[in-house]
Amino acid sequence: MNEYSAIPLFAVSESAAARIAEIATEPGQALRVTVLAGGCSGFQYRFELDANRQPDDVVIAQDGAQVVVDPASLELLAGAELEFTDALMGSYFTVRNPNATSSCGCGTSFAID
Repeated sequence: MNEYSAIPLFAVSESAAARIAEIATEPGQALRVTVLAGGCSGFQYRFELDANRQPDDVVIAQDGAQVVVDPASLELLAGAELEFTDALMGSYFTVRNPNATSSCGCGTSFAID
């Protein structure tokens, strides 16, 4: 148990876990999800494959895949779920975030009031 145990964890859907397992081909590689200041709504999500861990990273394991989140981002992602959509218009990761009060059309930028 760590200091983030009281925070509702960031969940990873089955579709997101399956896609991460497909693309994370290097040993120790995980999908890093970061929340950055910026974007058209105030915050934006960043998704990247990363094999480096920081001492304070939170690792979420789901169906053979790993997602890594830094503590500051985790606070903004508490209770959210990472999804992967494979549609005619494209394939992409997205976050269903109950903390977001608004988001932009691109789906990677959001605001919190």
